[in-house]
Amino acid sequence: MSIFQTLWSFVGYLVPFIAVLSGVVFFHELGHFLVGRWCGVKVEAFSIGFGPELFSFTDKKGTRWRLALIPLGGYVKFYGDANAASMSSEEIENSMTPEERKISLYGQSVGRRAAIVAAGPIANFLLAIVIFTGIFWISGKGELAPRIASVRAGEAAEKAGFQPGDLIVSIDGRKIASWNEMQRIVQASGGDESMTFVVERGNRDVTLVATPVRRDLDTPFGKHRAGILGVTASNNREDWRVREYGLGAAVVEGAHETWFVVERTVSYIGGLFVGKESPAQISGPIRIAEVSGEIAKISLVALVNLAAILSISVGLLNLFPIPPLDGGHLLYFAAEALKGRPLSQKGQEIGFRIGLAMVLALMVFATFNDIIQVGPKLLRLFG
Repeated sequence: MSIFQTLWSFVGYLVPFIAVLSGVVFFHELGHFLVGRWCGVKVEAFSIGFGPELFSFTDKKGTRWRLALIPLGGYVKFYGDANAASMSSEEIENSMTPEERKISLYGQSVGRRAAIVAAGPIANFLLAIVIFTGIFWISGKGELAPRIASVRAGEAAEKAGFQPGDLIVSIDGRKIASWNEMQRIVQASGGDESMTFVVERGNRDVTLVATPVRRDLDTPFGKHRAGILGVTASNNREDWRVREYGLGAAVVEGAHETWFVVERTVSYIGGLFVGKESPAQISGPIRIAEVSGEIAKISLVALVNLAAILSISVGLLNLFPIPPLDGGHLLYFAAEALKGRPLSQKGQEIGFRIGLAMVLALMVFATFNDIIQVGPKLLRLFG
C-alpha cells in the first residue's frame, strides 16, 4: 500500500471519529451552557477539545467559544470555577462581591447547580431521541419477521424443539415483532436463564423452553459476548417489510430505542461485576475511531445512528457518581443538601483525586483493549 493510500485510509477513520465525537460533546456541553445561562450564571468559556486553540471568538456576553487541538472531550467553564473541571476554590469564592457571587456557579442554590450539571447528560439522551426519531420518521424502520429458516445442530434451539418455519410470537410473555427484536432479547440473556418462547407452527401456537448459550462472538467490530439460540433468519422476501412512522410514533419509537440502549448498557455494567460480561468489550477512542470509520463506509444514516448510541454512552458515563464526572458533582450536591452545607474543600479535593485516578485507570484499560483488538489492523495499515 502506498503512503498516499495509507494516509487516505487513516483520514477515513479519523474524520468520522472527530465528527461524531465532537457533535456528541458539543450537545453535552450545550446542555450545561443553556441551563447555566438560564439560571443567570456567567459562562467564561465553551470549549470543544482540549489543549492549544485552533479557533476562538468571544460573544457579546463575554463567553469565549474555542475549538482546541485535542478532540477528545470538552468543557464549559462557569464564572468562579477554579478550573475546567468545575472544582471551586474557597479563596475565589470568599473574594467575590455579592454581585459576583450572584453570577457564579457556586453562588446558586444547590438545586440550580444540580440542574446545570445534570443538563449535560440529559442533553445527550435528548440528542439520541432526536436522532432516532429523525431516522424512523424519514426512513422508517426495516423489519424482518422473526421466522426461523434453519436450526443449527447441537445448539439450544434444537434441544428445545425449534423447527424451520417457526414464527416466534413472544418471549417470556413479551410480543415479538421482528427478528432484530428477538435477537436483542436473546443476546442479552445469560447462559443460565431459561426463556419461554411461543412460536406459530402451522395453524397452532407451540410453547418451547430454551436456554441460550452465552459465548464470545467475532464481529467486524471486535469480540462481543452474547446469548446464542442457534437459529438463522428467513431470507424470504415476504418476511421483509419497512415500517413507516408518523412524527408522533417516531418520537415514541426513538424514546424506546434510547431506553433499550440505556437498559442494555446498564445490564452490561452490572454483568461485569458478576462475571457475566467480558471486560474486553470496553472500548476507548482508538476503537471508537475504527468503528466510526467502518460505519461511515456503510452510510451516513448508519454513522448518525452510531452518534446516537455514543451520545447515550457519554450521558451514562457522566452520570457515574465519580468526581470529576457530572455524577460526582451531583453526589457532592446531594451530600450538601443532606448536611445543609457544602463538603469541605479538602474533602472535595480528596474525592476529586480518587475519582480522577479511577477515570484515568478506566481510560488506560480501555486503550489497552483498543490496542489488543485494533493493533494488528494498524500494523497491516501502516506496515
